[in-house]
Amino acid sequence: MDIKLELVAVPVTDVDRAKAFYEQLGFHADHDVTVSDDIRFVQLTPPGSACSIAVGRGLTRMAPGSLDNLQVVVKDIEEAHADLRGRGVETTAIQDMPWGSFVYFSDPDGNRWSVQQTTPRNAGAQA
Repeated sequence: MDIKLELVAVPVTDVDRAKAFYEQLGFHADHDVTVSDDIRFVQLTPPGSACSIAVGRGLTRMAPGSLDNLQVVVKDIEEAHADLRGRGVETTAIQDMPWGSFVYFSDPDGNRWSVQQTTPRNAGAQA
């Protein structure tokens, strides 16, 4: 049996601000539907991903900014780092670990993201 992760809710305070931020990252806005005064569903998909995120009203009980270390994977961490910076996103420096190379950033609410290149730039790097 295959089990595929389809959608992850990202808790935010301002739906429009969050949507604009993720579109700035290059995520595609698949849906933006206001169901009622209490529910608005915005689905955004990272380029090349089969899994999407959802921001909105009435989607989750998590506090805005409480999502920590949602991880995406890239082929080239240096390219990803430069791309994020070029899009105006504040990131950490590239961090090399024995299990991969990483860059971290947060959305406007403080939800923390990890970008990983699974093959370390330097296989002998230490944590």
